[in-house]
Amino acid sequence: MNKVLLAIAFFLSCLLLISFKSNDWEISSDLTIDSLRKVYSQPSKFWPKPNVDKEVKFEELAGLQSTPIDLANDSIKRVIELGKLLFFDARLSGSNQISCATCHSPELSWADGKAVSLGHEQLPNIRNAPSLENVWVYNSLFWDGRAKSLVEQAEGPISAHNEMNQDLKSLAKKLNKIKGYKPYFTAAFGSSKITNQRIFESLATFQQTIVSGESSFDKFLKGDKNALTDQQLTGLHLFRTKARCMNCHHGAYFTDKDFHNIGLTEYGTKNEDLGLYNFTKKPEDVGKFKTPGLRNVMQTGPWFHQGSVKSMDSLMVLYNMGMPEHVVLPHQKDDPLVPKNDKLVRGIMLNVRERKAIIAFLEALSSPPVMIKAVQLPQ
Repeated sequence: MNKVLLAIAFFLSCLLLISFKSNDWEISSDLTIDSLRKVYSQPSKFWPKPNVDKEVKFEELAGLQSTPIDLANDSIKRVIELGKLLFFDARLSGSNQISCATCHSPELSWADGKAVSLGHEQLPNIRNAPSLENVWVYNSLFWDGRAKSLVEQAEGPISAHNEMNQDLKSLAKKLNKIKGYKPYFTAAFGSSKITNQRIFESLATFQQTIVSGESSFDKFLKGDKNALTDQQLTGLHLFRTKARCMNCHHGAYFTDKDFHNIGLTEYGTKNEDLGLYNFTKKPEDVGKFKTPGLRNVMQTGPWFHQGSVKSMDSLMVLYNMGMPEHVVLPHQKDDPLVPKNDKLVRGIMLNVRERKAIIAFLEALSSPPVMIKAVQLPQ
């Protein structure tokens, strides 16, 4: 009897040891981590087909792209320099205490680490401050897409009562009193005249220089086969296949630049936010919010438009169950604005190890924060 028990124990021990060997970590019945590494070490056109719905027009995951502005052009560099000064200058706010960098800190991957930012007189914003990294890739700005350009976007936070609370009618006059700004406006625009348009254009141009740094994923794409750990590589494969992430998060910046309702409208409550509908007034847009990019996503929590989720484990659990759906109450049966979740959102039934692998892959999209020298503001 003892011999039988010893034999069983030895057999189970062998199975346990084998299960932790890298070359036998099975991703599926016929795909091990080593074979997976061979597949993904090839150009992306040879990667396994991603699991996306047929109506989705996706772009394959890719490395960083160049910003569209010419950083070698001296005239553009002078506009960037001015925009940088304005970005860090709290005098753009009504109280002279809040700058753009207050809610978009370079040390925090150009976000602020809060559920919602606190603005003028500590008033809370209604939405989470998204990172400004790679903001140039979007066709529309803000969570609800109400701005169609960075120039248009720059005006919003400066004038918002719960953000910088600056009277736009007096903004240019206010900066015009700061003699130190005159040479910068002259260098950037050919004259010392200060206007709101020039202020917004300078801020928009500077924001186009805010880009992600090289990540482990980028190094892997460039040919460093060991830049991703086994767990991260497994996460990459799951991200593209079983987890269905590429239905919305694809391309070089992991975003379709579109808007989706993922079930966080909180319709009919005091926290209701109708998202894109507030701008378009189309019932089908109720609850839709912009798909954020995922580069440095692990550094920019809390997540979602209201900053309601504070851990990536919790976020993955929500997606795993298919996200919450609005329960239609009796008095809402004929309500045309009752939110409906996007059909792309559905339960994915990942086990704990699979969810952790995807989180590990998201870590591989991280890059070191940008360290900016203290800006000497004009006086």
